[in-house]
Amino acid sequence: MAGAGFGRQFSGLQGIKSIEDFELKDQRVFIRVDFNVPMEGKPGSLKITDDTRIRAALPTIRYALEKGAKVILASHLGRPETKEDRPKYTLEPVAKRLGELIEGEVILVEEPRSDAPKALLPGLKGNQVIMLENVRFEPGEQKNDAKLANAIAAYTDIYINDAFGASHRAHSTIDALPRLVAKRGCGFLIKKEIECLSGLLEKPLKPFVAILGGAKVSDKIKVVDNLMDSIDTFLIGGAMAYTFMAARGLAVGKSRVEKDKLSFARELMERIEGRGKKILLPIDHVVANDFLAPSLIETVDTIAEDRLGLDIGPKTRELYRKEIARAKMVFWNGPMGVFEKPEFAKGSFAVAEALAALSASGGQAIVGGGDSAAAAEASGFADKMTHISTGGGASLEYLEGAKLPGLEALRVTRESATPSL
Repeated sequence: MAGAGFGRQFSGLQGIKSIEDFELKDQRVFIRVDFNVPMEGKPGSLKITDDTRIRAALPTIRYALEKGAKVILASHLGRPETKEDRPKYTLEPVAKRLGELIEGEVILVEEPRSDAPKALLPGLKGNQVIMLENVRFEPGEQKNDAKLANAIAAYTDIYINDAFGASHRAHSTIDALPRLVAKRGCGFLIKKEIECLSGLLEKPLKPFVAILGGAKVSDKIKVVDNLMDSIDTFLIGGAMAYTFMAARGLAVGKSRVEKDKLSFARELMERIEGRGKKILLPIDHVVANDFLAPSLIETVDTIAEDRLGLDIGPKTRELYRKEIARAKMVFWNGPMGVFEKPEFAKGSFAVAEALAALSASGGQAIVGGGDSAAAAEASGFADKMTHISTGGGASLEYLEGAKLPGLEALRVTRESATPSL
């Protein structure tokens, strides 16, 4: 069932209520957020390096507080595997930063199964919220445990999911818990995410351009398949471009190539071009003799055997800029090069600048989270985009046409009207 129609069988926000649909005053409102933010430093002196995900949840949190709700927040952070991991994955720095942003007090509760949340909730003042410690400290979270969900449901009147970046996981606070709470819905962040991404699937503006980069062709297969009928032009960059180039018999030197995907890449290009659509590959490259310690960096049209491509070159940047300028809608997922290193960031930053110009001229520029979101932030043009997804993996799965557990658990249909597990 390839093609854009596959994505349309899922109904976006249909059957999902918004936080605005509930009377929140004096209600215990559990909000699942995604505060999985990057940090640096050692335990005891951890510092948040990017608070974008915390800021993204502020509209929902502030709305709940303004309406008089008693707010409980929950998030995961990283992948703690043992008790020894806990000091480096604590939400203490997050609680501190959130307190600064809301100009209030965030009370961090260690044990979600304890009596503490229930005891604290009645006495919360208007500028206080409860935050549960990293839910992945609970063994049952990633197992979608019913006991953990029941423990939290005991002090939850209304459940709100605003953690789009975690909604592709069937975890206890994402899936099992909302199914136990009759009053459940989404926050403003998820609402915006789904509206923007659904626009790509259901009513894309034309011409519609997709910019695909990153390391692996295999990461993008299902998205390309699902959007192929809608997209007019594909712009390929990043390491995955060298797999496509190798499939066309072009020289790629020591560049990264997914050899087991060569036949797929060849077939995909034939399918795209057979439908009268364009797929553009880089025509020049920023190459080096070594990735970890390059002693020679140059721009070339053809990659020599002892070089590897690490970014798109200036001719490609201009070619892609012109294609973006002609578009009415662009979806970008995956950087054009190793943007974390200044020598190989010009391609990704050029794409970000072109998307900002498109957005300013009335077009829609949507960035699909993950590394492309990080590249947009690093470029300085992030605030000029139409929308930057916080989702990463969740964004891709949604565009693949997959059902996200975190959304499906919110839908209220005749069959799901009675909460059950």
